[in-house]
Amino acid sequence: MEIFHVLSRGVDKRKIFIDDHDYFRFIHNLFEFNDEASAENNYRRFRKSDHMSDIQCRSYGESPRERRKLLVDIHAFSLMPNHYHMIVSANSENAIPRFMKKVNMGYSKYFNERYERKGTLFEGRYKSVPVTAQSHFIHLPYYIHLNPLDMFDYGWRERAVHNHVEAMHYLENYRWSSHLDYLGKKNFPSVTQREFLSEFFGGQEGYAQALDQWVKDISIENIQDVLLEK
Repeated sequence: MEIFHVLSRGVDKRKIFIDDHDYFRFIHNLFEFNDEASAENNYRRFRKSDHMSDIQCRSYGESPRERRKLLVDIHAFSLMPNHYHMIVSANSENAIPRFMKKVNMGYSKYFNERYERKGTLFEGRYKSVPVTAQSHFIHLPYYIHLNPLDMFDYGWRERAVHNHVEAMHYLENYRWSSHLDYLGKKNFPSVTQREFLSEFFGGQEGYAQALDQWVKDISIENIQDVLLEK
C-alpha cells in the first residue's frame, strides 16, 4: 500500500473556508466524491444531525463502504482556513488524481456560486509526497492533527506551547479534522478509514497518549521532507 500526504491551498493563500457551512460542505464532498461512480449517480446525502456531525447514506441498511467503491482510503485529514491536509492511499490506478480533481472542482463550484465569484480557488495542482519512512508514519499524522494550533498558539512549531492543557482542550474542540474520531469521539467517522493508522498507534488510548507527548516534545524535524508547507 502506497500512502501519500497531500495538501491543497487557496490561491494567493486566500481563505477557502469562511464559515462552518463551508467546512461542512467540504467534508461532505470528501465523503460524497470518494467513489468510483460519478457524483450525479450517487444516491447519498449529507444529513444534519443535532450536532451536524453525521454523514450518512440512504437506504437498504448497508454500510457506506459496502455501497461505494472507494477511490481512496482517507487515513487522516485536517482543514485550515486557507488549506487542507490529507493522508490517503489509492484503491485503484490513478485514483488519487481523480479523487482530488472531483473534490477540488466540486468545492470550487460550490464556493464560487455561494460567494458570487469567478476564477480559480485553489493554488494550482495539489501537492503530494509519498509517506515511506517509519518516522513519517510516527510523526506525520500528529503534525496534521496539530495544525489547528496555528490559530491558537503558533509557538507549537518551535516546541514553545505556552499552555499544554489549553492547547489540548483547543484540539478537542476543533471539529474540522479526523483527530476526534481517532480519540473515539464520533465526529465524521464515515469519512475516514482509520484501521491502518489506529493499529499503528495502538488504538484510541495509544493515539491519545502519543499525541499528548508529541505536543510536549514536537518532532517536526523528523518529517521536514514530507510537510509540503513551503
